[in-house]
Amino acid sequence: MVLTVVGLVLTMGIWGVVQLTALDKILVDQQAKRLEGVADTISTFYQYFPTRRGLLALDSALKDFIQSDVRLARIDIFDINHGNVDYVAGASRVPYEWPENIVASVNAKGDVRYVKIETEGGPALGLLYPVSGNTKSSHIVVGIIGFSRMNAEIMNSARQLLVSSTIGLLLFILFILGLSYGWIIGRPLRLIIQTIDEFQKGQYINRMPIVRNDEWGQISQHFNVMADEIQEVMTRYLELNKHLEDRIREETIKVVQLQKQVTDLKQLTALGQLTANLAHDLGTPLHSIGGLSKLLLEKGDWPPDVAHKLNLIIQQTQRLDNVIQNVRKATRLPEPHFEVLIVQQILNETLPLIEPFMQKNKVKMKVNIDENVKPLYVDRYRIQTVLMNIIQNSLESMPLGGTITISVKNLFPENFESITISDTGIGMAHEMVDKVCEPFFSTKQDEGMRGLGLAIVRDIIKVHGGTLEIKSVQGEGTSVILNLPIAQQDNSL
Repeated sequence: MVLTVVGLVLTMGIWGVVQLTALDKILVDQQAKRLEGVADTISTFYQYFPTRRGLLALDSALKDFIQSDVRLARIDIFDINHGNVDYVAGASRVPYEWPENIVASVNAKGDVRYVKIETEGGPALGLLYPVSGNTKSSHIVVGIIGFSRMNAEIMNSARQLLVSSTIGLLLFILFILGLSYGWIIGRPLRLIIQTIDEFQKGQYINRMPIVRNDEWGQISQHFNVMADEIQEVMTRYLELNKHLEDRIREETIKVVQLQKQVTDLKQLTALGQLTANLAHDLGTPLHSIGGLSKLLLEKGDWPPDVAHKLNLIIQQTQRLDNVIQNVRKATRLPEPHFEVLIVQQILNETLPLIEPFMQKNKVKMKVNIDENVKPLYVDRYRIQTVLMNIIQNSLESMPLGGTITISVKNLFPENFESITISDTGIGMAHEMVDKVCEPFFSTKQDEGMRGLGLAIVRDIIKVHGGTLEIKSVQGEGTSVILNLPIAQQDNSL
């Protein structure tokens, strides 16, 4: 808008200067023609009155010219003879002396010369008009000065008119531009801004109406095309987001169920281990009591009440033994369900379960799996219990953060696969490494039932026909190595 106004001002200013220059030239040309006519008349008079008496008559005629035309300021006649400039006659209203060199130059070139001059009476136009003399060596130059006050007044009026008309036209153009801006630019621009604001608020169905075929119409068309593409992308995004939410919900349910199964298995294993120990510790004394009671009853001749009491002891020891056996059956782990699985699948199902604990402890996880590793023939949930127990122990050994590295590789020619879980924790002393797999042993005094963790790991690995190895350096970390047999062809049948 500003550039448009500046351009209009410059254009109209240049146009005004051109018009004023043309008008000034027209006025000067008109005045010059009039002065040439006067000069031609005076030269004719001079040719008819070359004598002294004639010059007196010429002076009188020149004065009459001056008196009759108020626009004439001065008339001079010069005689140039052999390069000398002599004043012959003249009449004037204002004083002015023509430079002799200019008069001589006009005579020598034979051309009419116009000169703008300033007189006491105001601006004027001077004319030097060469005329042939009476002899070959004598020439006449007529000098006439005419007032240009009228021309100046006309030019001033023209300037004022031009300035006022320019200002009026400029204001009119600005008014038209303001109206056109509001209709041609402002209204479509506001519509575009409004539609964009609605887009930012999530209203992707709005479009701009195409009512014109100009640039604004093209912008509206391109915007609508872009809006269609954005709406299509957002629709796909919402569908994908909903699909992902459903998938996440399903996977979350699976993870929760899996975590519950692993936890139940871990608790059942721990309870079974405890029950086995209790059965062993209680079973032997009970069997001894029952056996001795039978011997006493068979070898002795006891009174009826003593024999009755011995029978009660035998019956109760048998009942307690049955209770212990029933408890062992109730806490016995279900038969393992072996299947062919690859390590990557097991890790993908297990690691998400302990990821929140890793983030809480600021522990990083690295997984390195060699190429061409073989699948395993394992019980999915028992192996997950093994991995979770080992990783949980690693997390507890790194309260300030660290790194857990899981490495998987094939062992040849033993047909085993090695899974190594290493941490950068506090490690253990050498004498403790041999005890950590014992039931209820813990490196902490307040662990309680959690001392069964590695004992459970050892038993599960043994059920799978594998081996467990622990290496630890105090202050550097611990590595737990699981060697599990590779699945054979008959396992998949």
